Amino acid sequence: MQLVPFPVDPPPIVTLNPAPLTLRVALIHPQIPPNTGNVARTCAATATELHLVGPLGFELSDRYLKRAGLDYWPFVKLHYHESLEAFWAVRDRVGGRQIGFSVRGTSPYHRIAYRPDDWLLFGSETQGLPAEALDACDLIASIPMAEGGVRSLNLSVSAAIGLFEARRQLGALDGDGHEGEAEVPAP
Repeated sequence: MQLVPFPVDPPPIVTLNPAPLTLRVALIHPQIPPNTGNVARTCAATATELHLVGPLGFELSDRYLKRAGLDYWPFVKLHYHESLEAFWAVRDRVGGRQIGFSVRGTSPYHRIAYRPDDWLLFGSETQGLPAEALDACDLIASIPMAEGGVRSLNLSVSAAIGLFEARRQLGALDGDGHEGEAEVPAP
């Protein structure tokens, strides 16, 4: 697995018509290696950057992490940030909204109007997004549960649901050209 260093001075994001798709997934303090590996594989399949924000509950060399990512690690655009502050410094330079996914979310994920440069944030499997990360989010999404006794979904499932809904709305599902029917206006 090769970590791709984030450029010190990233190029400015130029808005084209249509805007280039630069969605990013960030896992804040993930704890379970196979979940992170599964998210990495999803990000590889969609050419989406994956940002891991420490501290992590495992080493990046963990065999379960590598096994969950299979042989797709060379295709993962992986960035590691030692802290939330380091992550926010990059996010501030690059731009884009932070959309947190949480059981405490107030906007159903499928009603958010996603933008091409959004950051999709997911917290640890045991604690979710920390309060300071939730406070920094522009929107907080929820994934509705039909069964009230189920508190949450697996981290990798939640990340896939959020990422693929954003890609669907932005017309990035196999070039189907389908623009989404989002109902929540952008802040």
